[in-house]
Amino acid sequence: MERPAGRAVPAGRVKWRPESKVSFTSLVRKKIAYQKQRLRPQSGFDLQAPHTYYTRPMSPPWSKPLDIDRLADGEADIDFAVPLAELPRLRSQLASVEGMVRGRVHFTRESRLVVAGLTMSGAATLACQRCLQPMTEPVDSLVRVALITTEADASRVPEHLEPVLASGGRITVGELVEEELLLALPIVPLHVQASDCAVPVDASVVSGVPSESGAPEQTTQKPFAQLDKLLKR
Repeated sequence: MERPAGRAVPAGRVKWRPESKVSFTSLVRKKIAYQKQRLRPQSGFDLQAPHTYYTRPMSPPWSKPLDIDRLADGEADIDFAVPLAELPRLRSQLASVEGMVRGRVHFTRESRLVVAGLTMSGAATLACQRCLQPMTEPVDSLVRVALITTEADASRVPEHLEPVLASGGRITVGELVEEELLLALPIVPLHVQASDCAVPVDASVVSGVPSESGAPEQTTQKPFAQLDKLLKR
C-alpha cells in the first residue's frame, strides 16, 4: 500500500526536521563560553603591550585660581609649598631660582572685605650688588592683606591692611606669595658685612701704597695742588 504523498513545501522555505532542533540551554552555554574566551588574558608570544595614554601634567594646587568669597565665608586654611622657580616676576631679581617657600593662608572676612593672613618662611638666593656673587636672603613673613576685586575698592581698605587686587574675585596662592616676596626682598641686596663678599676689594691695589703695619692705606688725591704754580707764571 502506497503512502499518501506529503504536503508540498512552498519554495523558499526549509522543511523543519527533528534532528536540527537546538535547545535554548545549549545556545546560552555557547555564548557564555565565547565571552569567557574573549576575556581570557593572552599569554606567551600573543601578549600585547598595554596601551599608553598621554595626558597633560596636572597644575600644582597653589597655581589654581580660587574663589575668595567662598574661602572667606568658610574661613578656609590652605597650606602651600611654592618653588621659587615657578614665580615669574621674581626671576629677574633672583641669581638662583633654587629653593622653596612654605606656609599657610587663612581666609576670613572683616568689614565686608576678604582678608588673607599669609604666613611663610624660606630662603631666596639673590645676587649681591657689591660682589655680584650669590647670597642667601632669609624669608620669614607674617602679613595680612585685603583682597579687592576692583581698584576703586582700595579706598575702603583700612591702613593696617595692604590691598591686593583679585580680578574677578579669584586669585591663586602663588600670586599672594609672589606679591609678598616682591615687598619683602631688598631692592639692592648686599651682604651684611663687606667681608662676607666672595670677592673683597683690595685697597692696596687702588692706592698702591701699603701702610707701615702692612695694612693697605689709601692716598689722598689733590687735583689743584699745582694750580698755584701755574698762576705765578
